Amino acid sequence: MKILQVAELKTNFSELMEEVKNGEEITISFGRKKEKIAVIIPYSKYKKNIKRKLGLLENKASYKINKNFKFSDNNFLNS
Repeated sequence: MKILQVAELKTNFSELMEEVKNGEEITISFGRKKEKIAVIIPYSKYKKNIKRKLGLLENKASYKINKNFKFSDNNFLNS
């Protein structure tokens, strides 16, 4: 995984996107402290279907979300 400052990212953007396309992950750092603020990853890794574990209830409980389930941001924030 490469770690680059924002300026380096801007300068070499096209080349870096080719590296991401080939599976490389790039971390972007920012400021004097070079604080890590973001990661650019290949879309295939982002889109990967991750199975969620139920922690202590694994193999003892399950869940199902119905197709017609609707929960807006307002419902979530006002809960």
